[in-house]
Amino acid sequence: MKILIVEDEHKMAEYLCKGLTEQGCTVDLAANGIDGQHLAIQHDYDVIVLDVMLPGLDGFSVLRSLRTVKQTPVIT
Repeated sequence: MKILIVEDEHKMAEYLCKGLTEQGCTVDLAANGIDGQHLAIQHDYDVIVLDVMLPGLDGFSVLRSLRTVKQTPVIT
């Protein structure tokens, strides 16, 4: 399973990444909304874990732009 985590709190992102990787998932990380939006649109993920309060571009804006091109499941 390929997962994108968009989270600006470094420790939280690393914790999620470690746990998911140990379960056999492939995980990409983005620390802000702009990078998260780019990765979400340019790559295919099975699921996206999306923080709402992000620097650069908030999670709701990332989700709105993603929904114009993809229907990837998103956990906020």
